[in-house]
Amino acid sequence: MSTPLTTPPLAPKTIAILKQLNIHCLEDLHLRGAITAFLQFKSISTGCTDSLLWQFIALVEDRSVQSFTSEEKDYWRKQLKLHPPVAVFPSEKVMQQWMHQALGAAQQASILNEVPVGAVVVCENTLVGYGYNRCIADCNIIHHAEIQALTAASKALGNYRLENCDVYITLEPCAMCASALIQARIRRVIYGASETKTGAAGSVINLFTNQQLNKHTAIIGGVLAKESTQLLQDFFRRKRSPV
Repeated sequence: MSTPLTTPPLAPKTIAILKQLNIHCLEDLHLRGAITAFLQFKSISTGCTDSLLWQFIALVEDRSVQSFTSEEKDYWRKQLKLHPPVAVFPSEKVMQQWMHQALGAAQQASILNEVPVGAVVVCENTLVGYGYNRCIADCNIIHHAEIQALTAASKALGNYRLENCDVYITLEPCAMCASALIQARIRRVIYGASETKTGAAGSVINLFTNQQLNKHTAIIGGVLAKESTQLLQDFFRRKRSPV
């Protein structure tokens, strides 16, 4: 049975905004995490202060805000500073729609006998960049799907910084592409299948959470992962099959 969020301790406006974040009860807040919920809340609401963070942590830990020591608050402020970028992602339906576009791009790579990875750049729900692997066709090692899509989007928008853009990729980006996404200040990256050999979004390393790099980009994986994986498996199965 779910435990509702109540007033007090939370203000009615706070509860309303949490519902926008799909946090409807205490159990949802537990699953999201106090810091993640706070950062997501802050991304869509002005005037968000530390007092709200203490309220979220108190609810998650089942204690009162007044019980926090100064040392505990310093600890949570440090955790807040170290936390990876977060964002409010589009609905699953919207993410799948754009990932289907990326899968279409990946199929174009497969036709060229390239590893089938595709990417699209979306700005304000409009497609502004489209790319797929062309390393073999172009004799250029950097022509991964993400680089192609970022280049197309930059030309379309007249700016190499793509701060209000999202990128959908069928496969977890490598270190080169992750760095490019970060440098372009992409807002959100959504990828399909994990890449256990070279993935730089958590599978091998996670450049998006590296505290020594600029933190601009929130990331989520697993959107249409099955379809993305199947496309790759079918490609390599054909490559291994005798002619």
